[in-house]
Amino acid sequence: MDPIRVSNELSFRVGFSGHSGHLRVEPLSTVERPKPQQSIPDFILPPAFPRETPESIKKFIEETHLQPRLDPDEFAPEKVGRQWEFDWFDRAKVPLEPSVPRTVVVPIWEPPFRRPVKETWKPKFEEVSVSDLASGAVESGPLPRTSAKDFVRGSINNRPFRPGGLDDSQNLERTLPPGASNGEWVREILNGGPAQTIPPSLKQGLDFGALKPYPWSWNVYKESNTPKSSLDENLSGLSIQFDDLFKKAWEEDAVGEQEEEETVTLEAEVDTTEVSSKASESGISLDDILSADPEGSKLHLDGFSDEVGQQPKLAWAKREASKQIVDCFHELIPDMALDFPFELDAFQKEAIYYLEKGESVFVAAHTSAGKTVVAEYAFALASKHCTRAVYTAPIKTISNQKYRDFCGKFDVGLLTGDVSLRPEASCLIMTTEILRSMLYRGADIIRDIEWVIFDEVHYVNDVERGVVWEEVIIMLPRHINIILLSATVPNTIEFADWIGRTKQKEIRVTGTTKRPVPLEHCLFYSGELYKICERETFLPQGLKAAKDASRKKHLTAGVSSGPKPGTSAGHDNARGQKRENTSRTKQHGANFSGTGSGYHHNNGNGLSKWRAEASMWLMLINKLSKKSLLPVVIFCFSKNRCDKSADSMTGTDLTSSSEKSEIRLFCDKAFSRLKGSDRNLPQVVRVQNLLRRGIGVHHAGLLPIVKEVVEMLFCRGVIKVLFSTETFAMGVNAPARTVVFDTVRKFDGKEFRQLLPGEYTQMAGRAGRRGLDTIGTVILMCRDELPEESDLKHVIVGSATRLESQFRLTYIMILHLLRVEELKVEDMLKRSFAEFHAQKKLPEMQQILKRKLNQPTKVIECIKGEPTIEEYYDLYLEAEIYNNQISEAVLLSPNVQPFLVTGRVVIIKSETAQDHLLAVIVKTPSPYNKQYVVFVIKPDMPSPVENALSGGNSQDKSNAFDQGFFVMPKSRRGLVDEYTTSVSARKGRGVINIKLPYRGSACGMSYEVREVDSKEFLCICSSKIKIDQVGLLEDASSSVYSKTVQLLLDLKSDGNKYPPALDPVKDLKLKEVKLVETYRKWTKLLEKMSQNQCNGCIKLMEHLKLAKEIKAHKEEVCALQFQMSDEALQQMPDFQGRIDVLKEIGCIDEDLVVQMKGRVACEMNSGEELICTECLFENQLDELEPEEVVALMSAFVFQQKNASEPSLTRRLSDARNRLYKTAIRLGELQAQFNLPINPEEYAQENLKFGLVEVVYEWAKGTPFADICELTDVPEGMIVRTIVRLDETCREFKNSAAIMGNSALCKKMEIASNAIKRDIVFAASLYITGV
Repeated sequence: MDPIRVSNELSFRVGFSGHSGHLRVEPLSTVERPKPQQSIPDFILPPAFPRETPESIKKFIEETHLQPRLDPDEFAPEKVGRQWEFDWFDRAKVPLEPSVPRTVVVPIWEPPFRRPVKETWKPKFEEVSVSDLASGAVESGPLPRTSAKDFVRGSINNRPFRPGGLDDSQNLERTLPPGASNGEWVREILNGGPAQTIPPSLKQGLDFGALKPYPWSWNVYKESNTPKSSLDENLSGLSIQFDDLFKKAWEEDAVGEQEEEETVTLEAEVDTTEVSSKASESGISLDDILSADPEGSKLHLDGFSDEVGQQPKLAWAKREASKQIVDCFHELIPDMALDFPFELDAFQKEAIYYLEKGESVFVAAHTSAGKTVVAEYAFALASKHCTRAVYTAPIKTISNQKYRDFCGKFDVGLLTGDVSLRPEASCLIMTTEILRSMLYRGADIIRDIEWVIFDEVHYVNDVERGVVWEEVIIMLPRHINIILLSATVPNTIEFADWIGRTKQKEIRVTGTTKRPVPLEHCLFYSGELYKICERETFLPQGLKAAKDASRKKHLTAGVSSGPKPGTSAGHDNARGQKRENTSRTKQHGANFSGTGSGYHHNNGNGLSKWRAEASMWLMLINKLSKKSLLPVVIFCFSKNRCDKSADSMTGTDLTSSSEKSEIRLFCDKAFSRLKGSDRNLPQVVRVQNLLRRGIGVHHAGLLPIVKEVVEMLFCRGVIKVLFSTETFAMGVNAPARTVVFDTVRKFDGKEFRQLLPGEYTQMAGRAGRRGLDTIGTVILMCRDELPEESDLKHVIVGSATRLESQFRLTYIMILHLLRVEELKVEDMLKRSFAEFHAQKKLPEMQQILKRKLNQPTKVIECIKGEPTIEEYYDLYLEAEIYNNQISEAVLLSPNVQPFLVTGRVVIIKSETAQDHLLAVIVKTPSPYNKQYVVFVIKPDMPSPVENALSGGNSQDKSNAFDQGFFVMPKSRRGLVDEYTTSVSARKGRGVINIKLPYRGSACGMSYEVREVDSKEFLCICSSKIKIDQVGLLEDASSSVYSKTVQLLLDLKSDGNKYPPALDPVKDLKLKEVKLVETYRKWTKLLEKMSQNQCNGCIKLMEHLKLAKEIKAHKEEVCALQFQMSDEALQQMPDFQGRIDVLKEIGCIDEDLVVQMKGRVACEMNSGEELICTECLFENQLDELEPEEVVALMSAFVFQQKNASEPSLTRRLSDARNRLYKTAIRLGELQAQFNLPINPEEYAQENLKFGLVEVVYEWAKGTPFADICELTDVPEGMIVRTIVRLDETCREFKNSAAIMGNSALCKKMEIASNAIKRDIVFAASLYITGV
């Protein structure tokens, strides 16, 4: 930077002191003067610092930095006095990275306008932890870590890590003082200030005597013989930035003088937040600004000006299909972390390139397109970098399968609710809930994680568990990169933009819409296949051919005596089957238990139905076998239907002798780990019989080990037909040659509905095996009626379901966030996907608000003294509301009908909402015409009458507007304006000879005859005039029209704008309590308005218009401030209600500090946290035995809605009733605080006692085969519930330890050991192998 020229006396330089937040001004050289004592410059260097010379500088650097050899050009004598750059550190390659101190002293900087005026301001300092100032991983807790379990799972005593992208908190503001980034330090130098002699953190400094404060003006000069150096050129580029900072300070001063004090404060805070966040995220400090090269400073300046001025719209999601990356892939990445034995696709190369650059990636592609390649490469990078990678999946089955797939390639560990294998491994596979728990509990292992891979991200749409994905993404620390794998969704860019904006990092979006194996879609109807879609193109001719076949079939069925063999039943019988099927499906609680006897008790009609079904399935399988389209997955949307369909194929055998032998050996080896009685379970025996014939069943009701056997055999290709529910498409990577849909309708837990396009695409994507099939086949079963073309198009080629936020507040989330002051629940709400669009508009709204606040305020000058127009305007608006309510009630009342007769004067609503129109009823409704015919005068002619009317905008309820109206004298009217005073004596025929609406003019006014509905009446007047109906409607007499206009105008002759209205109480005799109360309020308001000094003022209308504008401006500002505040968040009312509930039950205190009860609730992840916590604190489990405790706890984790009623002991029954009453009480408490909760539904949804008896007997040691006889719940659901119970026991045990209840802690350990045995806790085949 060139020296600043003010005069030719003193040359100085300005340097920013990054430690104290102030400028340092140093003279470069001085000129000898005759009287040195009188010409001492205003600023001198302290005596403790001798004058710098080239020798002293060189000696200092050599002594300080171990005497490295210096660059003679960089430290030339002509550069003396300049602020040198330290780039020689990099050239010397000296490792200057000393250990970071635990604490550091930082200044508390205050803007000059906030400092005490009379006292001398002295900066204050505070000692803070270095971890608070770190921008990366933050220390998650103050306690030492000793337990290996806490290292992986975390502890409730640890603080969560600081989420990445949370850049507007208190800690990051300390990193760069606010005044250092918004020009406040420039203003301080301009205004002058005291010299600072006390170093930071010291109580006493050196005594330099009486030093003068910083001056207001400086005398400087430039030495003419100073050689121009390259450093001078670099510094000269910084003068622009320095000038800009001065300019900014002056502009703020100018703005501050015009604005109110609160406005200045608001703007300063907004600017500080924006600039400091920008500077902190890009690592800019004022030292960098003042000492950097011109290009760098220009970049920094651009960044600052963008933030301070109009913020640019940054796109955090980057989608750039670069052909250069694909073509030069191996040159860009010569040393790959993992080599693949096949040529990578374009999207895989792009993703790997971005991973090598350390960027986050979103990959969207169809099923089997190869998204797992990206995850594998992330694992390889983590191994190469000696860091960790985490793979999360929504379903436990996917986790187990991925563990098996990756086990041979990488150092892999597995973490699920019930399994913990090798948690110290560099590559960890876990469920998303486990990762969320680790983040909330501050697990130390988070420090080592480099990559987190989210598989099946479209699961974020799941109503129950979708919130988990959003929580994890928001809570991930800054140093973790994100990889998202998803099926193709329409709003990929939107979702990636939300993640990027939340984490403040760019997200690279890549993927492909091309399927690795193209699909063809067919209808199976009456034994034939009709192709209806090929390569994403719908083929209407295929559907037309199927409809032609349907018509021929029904014609044949009409003349035939019965159904043909091999086809479905007739039309009428099919309708009966459909009704029976619907009623049977609705009873989804009575699922098939796997014993083989689930459908033998049906009546004859049901048996014949299943025979027809078996015949249809046999027809289909034979057709597919002939066309070589096996193996096939048949999706049925009911566990019961899967079992019955498989069992109905009794005579079908699809395997060869060698395949039968392979199946038998595999089953024997897999089931050999079960004890004797478990090997002979009815479900195990039944499934083995089906498997030997090449038929499989897969649904949630199967035992876990049975499901794994079916999955592994299907992947081996020995199962030819698999009847499955929807979970097979999501949880298992096992493609088939063909996919069949039993129906395109499903029950989603609430109602029967059609499949969504995304669901159909997910299941249909299992058709076609990459590398084996050239095309995949998808078949839709049609039994009797063919689906509509529009429905088929929507399901097959329709747009996939958009990713939508399912974010909701939970008590455990609130309690975890309240434990840490830095993380607020409001921050979590702001960063949710649901609030993404609102938060994206915040910078724009800030600019609008700033412009609104800077607008000059309009002032109303009252001629009567202190203005009261705002009060009058408020009264006027309130009176208008009451008047509208009264008018609406009057018009709806039956008492008003006798008054709505011919000749009644009414007021009609105006279309322009300015002056309402005066009218008279000419004809009342008839049976043939339900509308009124009215005669309306309109003040829209350029006449004196119009001018008089245009003086006001609205009706004056207080009769205060004395606008006059006048009519042309009779001598000035034309012949057409003359009228007769007598009504026509001719009796009318009741017809209307004029064309409505009929318009004309008379007496200087426009008029209109038109039809209106009673809703258009604004008011019914007390006046009634005599009209000539025949002359108005039949004869169209000009004189009659003129007379009617005159009569209406005469009603205004007393100066009122409108005639008085009918009194709703006195005239209409309305006695409704609310209406009478409203009427009284209205009359009181009118009295207040009449007493106001503005009443009758000649400038009333003008001032009312100004008052309206002022009020509208205030409302706009308030609305903008509300939208920018936390109160505008969608879930803020829900948050306030939940906080009140937590206070009421004692989880937090009035200061929102988490109490012991809240810490116990934080441990509850598997059950409803409030019910579990209350159960513990009410000591409901203390009197029960361990077996009874674990049985009662099954109500927290059992999920099936309908189950047979258990038979309980007396103690268990009493315990169940106590727990249910607790849930009802908590539901009522939440409803009391306005949460949308029904107590009965809340209790029934969170407590399901269907397996209490089963778990009780299991804990007592009863064999599994015997407990299955106690309930109609499928075996798979029983095992799943007991496995989850083990995790619940651990949570209750930890909670008891927090409470200090050692007896309950011991009881939980006994209960957990009691249920851990036999088939329920048999190890997964994916983990142990077969």
